[in-house]
Amino acid sequence: MNPLRLLWKFMKGNRLIYLGAVISIGLAIFFSILNPLVLRVTIDSIIGNEPLDVPEWIENIIYNLGGKTVLMHNLWICAACLVFLTLLRGVFLYYKGKWSAKASESITKNIRETLYNHIQHLPYDYHVKAETGDLIQRCTSDVDTIRRFLAVQLVEIGRAIFMISIASIIMFSLNVKMAFIALTVVPIIFVFSAVFFMKVQKAFKISDEAEARMSTVLQENFNGVRVVRAFGRQKYEIDKFDERNSEYKKVTYRLIKLLAYYWSLSDVLCLSQIGLVVVLGTYWAATGTITMGTLVVFTSYEGMLLWPVRQLGRILSDLGKMMVSLRRIDEILSEPVEKPKKCEIKPNIEGNISFKNVSFEYEEGRPVLKNISFDVKKGQTVALMGQTGSGKSSLIHLLARLYDYQSGSIKIDGVELKNIDKKWIRKNIGIVLQEPFLFSRTIKENISLARHEADETEVIEAARVAAIHDVILDYDKGYETPVGERGVTLSGGQKQRIAIARTIINDSPILIFDDSLSAVDTETDAAIRKALKERKKDVTTFIISHRVSTLSEADLIIVLDKGKIVQSGTHDELIEQPGLYKRVWAIQNALEEDFEQELNNIV
Repeated sequence: MNPLRLLWKFMKGNRLIYLGAVISIGLAIFFSILNPLVLRVTIDSIIGNEPLDVPEWIENIIYNLGGKTVLMHNLWICAACLVFLTLLRGVFLYYKGKWSAKASESITKNIRETLYNHIQHLPYDYHVKAETGDLIQRCTSDVDTIRRFLAVQLVEIGRAIFMISIASIIMFSLNVKMAFIALTVVPIIFVFSAVFFMKVQKAFKISDEAEARMSTVLQENFNGVRVVRAFGRQKYEIDKFDERNSEYKKVTYRLIKLLAYYWSLSDVLCLSQIGLVVVLGTYWAATGTITMGTLVVFTSYEGMLLWPVRQLGRILSDLGKMMVSLRRIDEILSEPVEKPKKCEIKPNIEGNISFKNVSFEYEEGRPVLKNISFDVKKGQTVALMGQTGSGKSSLIHLLARLYDYQSGSIKIDGVELKNIDKKWIRKNIGIVLQEPFLFSRTIKENISLARHEADETEVIEAARVAAIHDVILDYDKGYETPVGERGVTLSGGQKQRIAIARTIINDSPILIFDDSLSAVDTETDAAIRKALKERKKDVTTFIISHRVSTLSEADLIIVLDKGKIVQSGTHDELIEQPGLYKRVWAIQNALEEDFEQELNNIV
């Protein structure tokens, strides 16, 4: 979408407020322009002997006050007019500031909410590939760039237009030759500003992108600070940040140099123009070509006119930066969100699952799963085993519709998975990921995240099943204990068990443990699995693990290799067959026997 069209869309509901701000700045300009005219009449006609050159209604007011003679002996009346006009100008400037600020903040709030809502509904694949630091940059810095432009510079465009229009009309009505001289530099500055706008827009984009890369390094370092400390990689991280920081400094310095060139050259042009008006105006006033009051008007207008025109450079540079920010935001908003299709349904999910010749690839020509076929009945436990990259996680991602398979068929309770609403299927599938994420809230809030309406009894029951209840009670604040950012105050096993409790409380008919029991010891692992069976026997469960003791009790064990099923069966069947499962079982058995023997020797 065109950036300006996107901005116009965001301005919906606030356009009239902006119109009021523009009208206010127009009236403020009008009253500020009247001040030099009052001075001109005072100098030329009240103090001087020039005939009154004012509209008839103003002339009638002067004569009703007693004429020029009375005003000459009471110059405070002229001063009072100047004060009154200044007060009116101040009132309208106040409303300009108030309405532009109110509208800009409201629009910015709308942009933030639209962005956040859109990001929440983007596909899983987008978040896998997106850089968090860059997303944060677009949602904060870029949005703030738009806010500053809307709050200040957008209305300043109206100021420049009103100032040039009204001042030009008055100057030409007073003296055509002097007006041409006074306006000579305006088109030059405008063209100069337009060229500068083209140059600076690209520089702002480069600077923004460099800042985003620097923010990404910061975000990664803050999230992984414990890993950095553990491996003593502080110097490496400092050097990496220094590289990005230096890059940002370099491109930003180039941008600042462009700004410096503009301000210095525009200063020279504006001051030269003012000097020309003062010199020629003084000469013509001395020779009687123009009056002293007219000279005051022209010198006043010149100062009032040139600086807003000169500000066009700042306005256009900020416009350029805002356009870059709008495009960066539009890049996110242009990403297609997950939308339910009309044909998608919300069937009753019980847990009967069937895979038939399912194939899947993240990138064309690089298949991750090939012709996967198996059947699972409601309440059964399926264990997935295989080397890293064999396709285990990809398989459960398909089941939760985080991705859609390219060929084959997946049916849940006889319904094709692609025909089931994505939100509905995810609501009915509980996933415990290998790397659990906990929010910076209390333990109770983290467990009840999936069901805010869950009462304390349900929270405690979920914690009991996840074998974490007794641990929680050991804390001073119990379930009200804050876990810190990303659960930093808890051990890996504790975080994992809270994540399991969070999934269990949702009471889903299908549960998936993506290598999530590996962070707990074998005894706790067995206790969790036993509690799950006792709690609800009709839950279909998928377990990804390399621990044979975890897999052995499954109703069906599937061994994957390079995206294909190479073995499947029960534990007793697979240990009788040559293959990966038997080799891993033999190795783990041997290690357990050696460990027990060493313990016996110690005792």
